[in-house]
Amino acid sequence: MQLLRGNPWPDLFGQCHSEAFHLEVRDTYAVPSESDPLRRFLNGEQDDYSWFEPWTQLVRATTARGVRVTRVRVVTIPHVDYQRWLLALTRLNAEAGEDIRYLPRHLAGAVPSDDFWLLDDKRVVFNLVDENGSAAGASALTADPRIVDQYRQVKEHLWPLATPFAEYVSEHAADVRR
Repeated sequence: MQLLRGNPWPDLFGQCHSEAFHLEVRDTYAVPSESDPLRRFLNGEQDDYSWFEPWTQLVRATTARGVRVTRVRVVTIPHVDYQRWLLALTRLNAEAGEDIRYLPRHLAGAVPSDDFWLLDDKRVVFNLVDENGSAAGASALTADPRIVDQYRQVKEHLWPLATPFAEYVSEHAADVRR
């Protein structure tokens, strides 16, 4: 495994040729830059989403090169506050070109305990977190064919089970306060 520090995503996405797939399995994340936007959402306050613009710009640039950016979120029903906030926020991901799907945990079967990115079905990147779910400030990258194959199989199993964002959010509109 190769340890990646800082923000490796512009370089990793820049090296992608076909797809960057992400699996999210946690119901909450302790991301410092999200604390204030989440608080505003829970208080019913407006957000200009400027803090989210670097991500949407990266997705736009990546998809403009013909690379698919895809994601499956495995979520617990009923949604926790963090996932309700993500349901409201995900429209920005979709507008930038990211194809996000949702899969209720009770329909997913066995899923890995950690999130991962699968890049071009050739490399796997794990976001490292501490015991509280806070970002550890690094990611781990591997191109080990056995590990890549294992996580490719996870993607191939979960993707068709998951519901596209637009359909999912319309089914769960009561959970989203805008």
